[in-house]
Amino acid sequence: MALLHLRDIDLSFGTQCILDKAHLTIERNEHVCLVGRNGQGKSTLLKIIEGTLEPDRGSRVLQDGLRITKLQQEVPNDLTGSVFHVIAEGLGQTGALLEEFTQLTQRMAIDDDPKLFERFTQVQQQLDANDGWSLQQNVDTLISKLALPADAEFSDLSGGMKRRVLLARALIRSPDILLLDEPTNHLDIAAIDWLEPFLKSLNCTLVFITHDRAFLQALATRIVELDRGHLSSWECDYQTYLKRKAEKLDAEAKAAAEFDKKLAQEEAWIRQGIKARRTRNEGRVRALEKLRAEHKARRQHVGKASLQTNQSQNTGKQVIEVKHLSFAWPTLNVVEDFSTLILRGDKVGLIGPNGCGKSTLLKLLLGEIQPKQGQVKLGTHLQVAYFDQHRAQLDPEQKVVDSITDTSDHVEINGQRKHVMGYLQDFLFTPERARQPVKALSGGERNRLLLARIFAKPANLLVLDEPTNDLDIETLELLEELLLNYQGTVILVSHDRAFLNSVVTSSIVFDAPGQVHEYVGGYDDWLRQRPDWVSWDNFAEQKMPGHNASRTATQPESHESNGPAPAQSNPTAASKPKKLSYKDQRAYDALPEEIEALEQELEDLNQRVSDPDFYQTSDYQETLAHMQRCEDELEAAFEQWETLEAKMHE
Repeated sequence: MALLHLRDIDLSFGTQCILDKAHLTIERNEHVCLVGRNGQGKSTLLKIIEGTLEPDRGSRVLQDGLRITKLQQEVPNDLTGSVFHVIAEGLGQTGALLEEFTQLTQRMAIDDDPKLFERFTQVQQQLDANDGWSLQQNVDTLISKLALPADAEFSDLSGGMKRRVLLARALIRSPDILLLDEPTNHLDIAAIDWLEPFLKSLNCTLVFITHDRAFLQALATRIVELDRGHLSSWECDYQTYLKRKAEKLDAEAKAAAEFDKKLAQEEAWIRQGIKARRTRNEGRVRALEKLRAEHKARRQHVGKASLQTNQSQNTGKQVIEVKHLSFAWPTLNVVEDFSTLILRGDKVGLIGPNGCGKSTLLKLLLGEIQPKQGQVKLGTHLQVAYFDQHRAQLDPEQKVVDSITDTSDHVEINGQRKHVMGYLQDFLFTPERARQPVKALSGGERNRLLLARIFAKPANLLVLDEPTNDLDIETLELLEELLLNYQGTVILVSHDRAFLNSVVTSSIVFDAPGQVHEYVGGYDDWLRQRPDWVSWDNFAEQKMPGHNASRTATQPESHESNGPAPAQSNPTAASKPKKLSYKDQRAYDALPEEIEALEQELEDLNQRVSDPDFYQTSDYQETLAHMQRCEDELEAAFEQWETLEAKMHE
């Protein structure tokens, strides 16, 4: 018997039809991936499956006693307490009893108050009645299986570890169906490599949304596509689905062409002269009216984006030459004695865990940060187009149409003059959408808009920092094709393994702190070539000043985009430090704690800003202003650190 049935589900938001008589059946132990274009309603469908959103019409039929849990897409900012506490909360009242039992046990070891013993007995009896001891064993098992620090404070953990805790919290109820909305978003490759086999090992049904094609291929046993309000099921792997989908669209296009031809013939007949109208067949007229209604109700397939870059004059043969480059943050060694030569037409991938220094290396390569040692030489005639993963180039208050160019309502693409509205349609923005403010766009739409903005300007060096986040699969594949055919040079940072394998011709990889090496090919090629000693776990041992010791390689690179470079220290080359004055020493000692507090505050603010509904809140402008103040204060703190470090080594 199936676990869940959705029957004749209808749902509309205003005039937009999200689901139109949709049917879905979910069986036990399936791994179902929901696919579809951005904005089609995949996350909405997950909410209907979960039961947190009621459809306009239709029925949701569950097996008796079915348990459904959902892994939250975003980490809550207000979640506090120990790891054990956060996981036990998933058990409701029983979890609270387990935590109280643990606290009472600890207190009774140092306090012989009879009231404590009385309450201890009551809690013990309630746990006996609610099978609490087996549930506690489940919590301990999950903590062990996911390698979680039970007593650590949740708010002190890295982003990747927080997601593990939330996964444990979702699993503690032993769900029959686990829902995951973009579980790999903003995770680095190491975290994704851990997540894939873990999810495969679970004894439950998975229903998930992802745009990571390697993750999809590895995990899905069935693909369910949401297209123009209708659901279709494909019991095959992703590559087979693509072939069958193309065949279906081809057949649909042929059927639509035949339909349109018949409609045109009937319209011509009805418009004939008086004689024809006198003798017309009333049944034929009714049939024509039915054809008209069908044509009006037809929902056209959303076309593909038409991506093209604005090619400028060629650079010199040598684009970037790096000789013996070394750079370090105060307590994070980024790169040591690295040399490379990037030539015109190269497509280079930067690969490494979050926090290793990829964005820092980008700035070194572009000359935005000066190295401690070594040399970076830029080639001639460079025109750089830079894709910033934080989308700082976009003004949330500005209209979409005004975000493309600051000086004109036309763009010139490879010698062809085009109106901005027409150009935006190539990136799938309707005229109505183009007149809306940027803050109304989804994450995927903002990425498309930023691509449209940078491609509108002549460039011969594309620098793309995480361009694949939030893009749907079809747009990802189009971006791949564009980069493959691009005549200029590409430097790409991404955690999308399939994207790296398809695009890059060589990879610069952070094998260990400070150990950056170049390999031929993409991610899979690096796996075959990397030395045995390479382990990204080593990055957990290094951190920016003030970073919590518990942070791991999955921590976001928040420190890499905050202003000018602080002073670097090279332990092998550093001279013996001088003694600071009393006042300077106190300031120097206080800086790590100050930087830690600012970075934690910025991380919390970044998580809030990444919420899709953030720009609909009344205080979003105040939040953005506060974020800017924090960034300025952090920059000032690093500059002070630089000054004091310089004094110590004068």
